[in-house]
Amino acid sequence: MIVSSEDELDKLKAIGRLCARAVELMGKSLEPGITTKELDDIGRRLLEENGAQSAPEFCYQFPGATCISVNEEVAHGIPGDRVIQAGDLVNIDVSAVKDGFFGDTGSSFAVPPVKREIEKLVRDGRRALWTGLQQVKTGKPMAGIGNAIGAFAKKNRYTLITNLASHGVGRSLHEEPSELPTWPDPDETRTMEEGLVFTVEPFLSLGATWAEDGGNGDPWTLYGDPRAPTVQFEHTIVVTRNGPLILTLAE
Repeated sequence: MIVSSEDELDKLKAIGRLCARAVELMGKSLEPGITTKELDDIGRRLLEENGAQSAPEFCYQFPGATCISVNEEVAHGIPGDRVIQAGDLVNIDVSAVKDGFFGDTGSSFAVPPVKREIEKLVRDGRRALWTGLQQVKTGKPMAGIGNAIGAFAKKNRYTLITNLASHGVGRSLHEEPSELPTWPDPDETRTMEEGLVFTVEPFLSLGATWAEDGGNGDPWTLYGDPRAPTVQFEHTIVVTRNGPLILTLAE
């Protein structure tokens, strides 16, 4: 999607802010003893009270309003009766639609007390996202995002999941530009256009390089290969001449 009017931008900002508020509220509600279904209900309530609908449910009939992935789960975890424990690493990914426009954002949280390496992974996951965002500007190569994140990961001795990419978003949850890599990819030759809307969402890991299904009859949840703690941080942005306009901020 290319933003073509102030009305479109206002609607993108509204749904982006709402998704961010849901992640923020769910993160603040994380504590030992809460189930992932109870956490999901908190996000669902906020979205629906503000006139929005879960995008995974709307687009894909996903069995939950939000994706909640715990520890060994990398992405698309199904909310259910799993009880959050102290020391868990939890990723919350919220996407929603309102007035025909979509927003998509996510953050990873460590439930204290956690090992120092997990604390550092969470902190560096957020740094990896901002490293990528700093490459966003009209006319710049899209490959710059993955190259910068890749250099950051290598310098700090992390790996990146290389089959979960960023993507276009706006009038649908997944649209062009599709499969936008957040890792170095010599085949990425596209250029960022003024007003283009997409996500930046690196998956930073302590060893995993691939995401795969668990082969246990669950068609949604993805796990790292090899299994390793992994975090994801995600913003939806609009490309401008001055850099990224971040849509998924809570305020």
